[in-house]
Amino acid sequence: MPSNLVLVKIKLFAAYQEAYGVTELEWEFPEHTPVKSICDRMIWEHPKLSQWRDITRFGINLMFVDPDTILNHGDEVVLIPPVNGG
Repeated sequence: MPSNLVLVKIKLFAAYQEAYGVTELEWEFPEHTPVKSICDRMIWEHPKLSQWRDITRFGINLMFVDPDTILNHGDEVVLIPPVNGG
C-alpha cells in the first residue's frame, strides 16, 4: 500500500529565500513527518544553510511550534532564521 503524503506550503525568508531564489515552495512529505525535516531537506539541498539549523524557529499556520511538531496536509510553514536589524 503506498504511503500517504502531505502537501505543505513553505514560505521562505532571509537565507532560505536567498538559497532558493523564490519566496515559497510546495513540498510533499510522508505522513507523520516533523517540521524540522523541512530544514533537514533544505540543508541537504543547500549545505551552506547548515549554519542556521540550530537557531531557526518554526511556524505552522501563523503559530510558533516545536521542531518535532508533525506536518499536516495544507499546512503553511515558515522557517525563521535570526535577522539582523539596524
